[in-house]
Amino acid sequence: MPILETRQVSKRFGGLTAVSDVDLSIEPGEIHCLIGPNGAGKSTLFKLIVGTYPPSGGEIRFRDGDITQAKPFARVQRGMSIKMQAPSVFKELRTRQNLHIALQQKFHRQALVDEEERLLALLDLTAHADKAAGLLSHGQQQWLEIGMALALGPELLLLDEPTAGMSPEETFKTGELIKGLNATGMTVLVVEHDMAFIRQIAQRVTVLHLGKVFARGAIDEIVNDPGVIEIYLGKGHGREH
Repeated sequence: MPILETRQVSKRFGGLTAVSDVDLSIEPGEIHCLIGPNGAGKSTLFKLIVGTYPPSGGEIRFRDGDITQAKPFARVQRGMSIKMQAPSVFKELRTRQNLHIALQQKFHRQALVDEEERLLALLDLTAHADKAAGLLSHGQQQWLEIGMALALGPELLLLDEPTAGMSPEETFKTGELIKGLNATGMTVLVVEHDMAFIRQIAQRVTVLHLGKVFARGAIDEIVNDPGVIEIYLGKGHGREH
C-alpha cells in the first residue's frame, strides 16, 4: 500500500490549470523524485501535498487516511516532515539550539541531548554546534534544516529542491545524506531539477509536463526516454518558481 497517494489531483488559479488530474504513488521505503521543466507544476503539486494549497479537485491520501483538506500541521502530526526550498533556520541562534528547539517537541532531558549529538554528527555539523546558524555556509544551513525536519521522526521526508544554491561537492554530500536516511527505512520525496543529483539518489521518478504526468519509472528508464529528453533534458534546467 502506498504511503502517499494523489488521485486525480488538480489545482486551478483562475483560468490557469497548474496541476491537472495528477496520480502519484509513493511506496514505503523508496526515494522518489518529482522532476520536470520550468513551469511543469512541480512546486504547485508539492504545495498541494504538504497542505499549503487546497486542491481544486481530487484526493490526497497519507498512510491510507484522507488528508485532502488537512492543515499542514495536521499532516506533520501524522508523520510527514517538510523542508522547503529556502532555508529558514533561526540564524541568530546557535546550530545546536536550532536542533534543540525542533527536538523538544519529542524528546526530554538526556534523550534530547543524545539525539542532538546524533543529528549534529549525522549532518557533519558537530564542529559548528556552537556557531550562530547564520554564520554557517548556505549548504550547512540547508543540512541543518534537514536535521530540524528529521527531529520530528517522520515516516515521510518531503524535500523541495534541497540542493538549491549548493556547490557540486555540497550537492553530492546531500545526496549521500539522503541515501543514508533512506537506508534506515525512511521514505523520501524530492522535488528537484539537478539531473546529476537525481541520478545519484532516485529509485523511481515521476516527470511532470504542463501540469500533467508525462512519464514515470525507474531512473534509468526516465533518463533514456526520448520524450523526457526532448521536453526536459534537451531544453536546459530552468528553475521553477
